[in-house]
Amino acid sequence: MRKVVSIVGARPQFIKAATLSRQFRLLGVQESIIHTGQHFEANMSDIFFREMEIPKPAYQLDIHTLSHGAMTGRMLEGIEKALQVEKPDGVVLYGDTNSTLAGALAASKLRIPIVHVEAGLRSFDMTMPEEVNRVLTDRVSSILFCPTETAVNNLKREGFDHLPARVVNSGDVMYDGALYYEDKAQLKSDILRRVGTKKFVLATIHREENADSPEKLRSIIAGLNEIHKQVPVVVPLHPRTRNILAQQYILPNFIIIDPVGYFDMIMLLKNAELVITDSGGVQKEAFFFGKQCITLREQTEWIELVEKGFNVLVGSDSRRLISAFNSFRTQESDFSANLYGNGHAAKTIAEIIQKF
Repeated sequence: MRKVVSIVGARPQFIKAATLSRQFRLLGVQESIIHTGQHFEANMSDIFFREMEIPKPAYQLDIHTLSHGAMTGRMLEGIEKALQVEKPDGVVLYGDTNSTLAGALAASKLRIPIVHVEAGLRSFDMTMPEEVNRVLTDRVSSILFCPTETAVNNLKREGFDHLPARVVNSGDVMYDGALYYEDKAQLKSDILRRVGTKKFVLATIHREENADSPEKLRSIIAGLNEIHKQVPVVVPLHPRTRNILAQQYILPNFIIIDPVGYFDMIMLLKNAELVITDSGGVQKEAFFFGKQCITLREQTEWIELVEKGFNVLVGSDSRRLISAFNSFRTQESDFSANLYGNGHAAKTIAEIIQKF
């Protein structure tokens, strides 16, 4: 492929795209970026492009704050128009967002080969929009780059050995990013000074299944409030979740800060005692920086973290959350396990794309 179009729209995709874009430039692969606008706040989007030196998007669709159907439909229309102008040799998609699915639908209808980075992940819960997005995207992709052997095996069980698609265990591009940007974050971030505490637990809450359920959200906040009595809890809170808390009169007693850029997030992860999250990407990032993780979900696509004891699933139950926190505080883990490759996933992916 001499020319590719990369489609991004959300925080984890910016991190993945940064690592791969750098390799495209080194190999002379021409890349145009379509930003759907799914994460539109400056501190959740623009700051990532500035910090990580991602090429400026050729297309900014500015599509956000809509229902899943409306958002995906409008993205599909905008991406299709851009692809008809660009006429790329391939389309690169990341992860499992609505932007990913819209890109997959647009490219497949135009018969443009699809490259899916972070393919093969499965939570086996089809009520999750992300699961629907990743399953459908995998099915129409020409090259599927899997971050783990578990992901490869998932595709084998679904019959991909008999489909006209290439499956590659490339390792995880987010691990590449963590290694590459760690030193830069140390130099450029002042988040620890702004947070004002050296000892803290880092928590993130944004997933719809939690944020849109007053009962679940109330239970999670109660658990975090209780943990905060023992160790300060720092939560970079998405504006949408913050609004829901106010609407439901749910009162957090922990430290709330605005959403942060990648460099600030790296420093928070490096210095936290442990991590509590409902994010898929943050589960991995906790592992990258040697932190145990409590996941506010009943299932995870990163099952190897649970199997190896680095991660525990507690759902939204405040009692399970507090119990897991107390258990992890007295437990040490060996983070030397090689679960996500050797830090050269992006190089591997770019070289294969170049020759495809």
